[in-house]
Amino acid sequence: MSDYRFPASPEPIAAPPRTAYLVASGDLRESANVAGWPTQAALEKAVGEVFDAVGWRVIRAHDVDPETGHGFISSQRMGLDVFARIPPEAPLIVAEAVWQYSHHVLAGLRSHRGPILTVANFAGDWPGLVGLLGLNAGLTKMGVPYSTLWSVDFTDDWFVDGVRAWVGTGRIVHDTSHVRSLPTLPETAEVALGRALGEEMTRSKALIGVFDEGCMGMYNAIFDDELLNPTGIYKERLSQSALYAEMLRVDDREADEVFAWLAERGMRFRFGSDAATELTRDQVQWQLKMYIAALRIADDFGLDAVGIQYQQGLKDLVPASDLAEGILNSTDRPPVRSRDGARELYAGVALPHFNEADEGVAVDALVTDRVWRAMGMVPDNTLHDVRWGEEFDGRFVWVYEISGAVPASHLGGWDHAEGWRQGPVFFPAGGATINGVSRPGEVVISRVFIADGVLQADLMRGSVVSLPPEETLRRKQATNPEWPIAHVVLHGITRDQFMARHRANHAQLVYAPDAETADRALVAKAAMLDRMGIRVNLAGDVEAL
Repeated sequence: MSDYRFPASPEPIAAPPRTAYLVASGDLRESANVAGWPTQAALEKAVGEVFDAVGWRVIRAHDVDPETGHGFISSQRMGLDVFARIPPEAPLIVAEAVWQYSHHVLAGLRSHRGPILTVANFAGDWPGLVGLLGLNAGLTKMGVPYSTLWSVDFTDDWFVDGVRAWVGTGRIVHDTSHVRSLPTLPETAEVALGRALGEEMTRSKALIGVFDEGCMGMYNAIFDDELLNPTGIYKERLSQSALYAEMLRVDDREADEVFAWLAERGMRFRFGSDAATELTRDQVQWQLKMYIAALRIADDFGLDAVGIQYQQGLKDLVPASDLAEGILNSTDRPPVRSRDGARELYAGVALPHFNEADEGVAVDALVTDRVWRAMGMVPDNTLHDVRWGEEFDGRFVWVYEISGAVPASHLGGWDHAEGWRQGPVFFPAGGATINGVSRPGEVVISRVFIADGVLQADLMRGSVVSLPPEETLRRKQATNPEWPIAHVVLHGITRDQFMARHRANHAQLVYAPDAETADRALVAKAAMLDRMGIRVNLAGDVEAL
């Protein structure tokens, strides 16, 4: 007999009949978890009542912590411990009313053998929808089967019927008939252009600079090299510590010149004196140094796009990155020179920035930038959080928001931009947004994602519409009034079709001068993505194909 110490096998945990276990993944920032807990608790109560009504019981798999005052899984380690106590065959609910870090529950969901249901409240006050879509995209990337539901108040027949289906069969089938594969492309000038641009990308290659991969637990936003490199795109993995070090080298005079440029173009800032809750000139100064530093590092490495992670790194050192990001995404932006002053960096073009280091955005932004410039259009593009929406005047109008990183051209120019302080719950060091209302116009909306083990892209057409000022104000106050907003109408896609299909918490948006040009540009973009080896899907009404 050996003296080896074998690990003890755990006792099997039996799942009680007609019982579902519930987990709630939360933020890494305790301030966000505490602030969002009342909304989460209300969601869980409403979901529990529906399950009670259909004769099922919901057991919370982890208690509310009396010390923190909330019941979120707040770390990956905690998630491992929680899932160790859940019967592996049990029906499992992941309920989300707030932004959540998917990697907190990634390991448990990957190995769970019972049916999984993700649920969110369809509301704007906390980004539960954003968290749900990010989590769903991660499950899709993993190839883990799941069902998903959402509701405004959890009393509608659609939601209750969905719960009945899930407890009865372990799955929910949604309508995704609005999605179709890319058909055979016609021999047009746009298709020829897209193919030529795709050939150039795969032949000449492109570099994206990723400052600290893995932002905010977004497993869905990390693209493995084996999938990314065949498209012609490679990563330069960078550290945010290097960005901070470069910021320290930027002279105040250079940042002052950038500030003067913005002021001359008409951008305004809502300054106050209390740095803990108000925007200060010093916060903006650090953001402008970040803008300069990012361009210089991009020049050092020859980058074609850059992504700053910020929220779990730089947030402890400097103000928010969003102002810098939005300036980078703008073709019309303050000039920045090399360290020796000899050259203007990236003169006359935007340096596409993929917010939160989302690599799906990186691919999309690069492709969009090249197609739009080749067609002689303004290429400024950005991601948005798919935040919320409601019907207005007979059509469903989405609230697309991002934490400040829109290019000024989307708002109608710098004179339509206003810097507001980022909220202290998520951004303790403050910093300005690029706040405003996106101008009406025709847009192409898209997302590059991983499903079935390959890179895919969904392409959609939409319109940014104008709403009455009082409705815009209501929607901003119902979400984040300090953030830029876009009122988006998707063509031929209902609310629930979009939610059932969209494989990300983000959507990429770019303007075209008119509907006909937007249609032609979408075709060119589809041809470029297709030639790069990315599986292209059309969603909704795409008139040109």
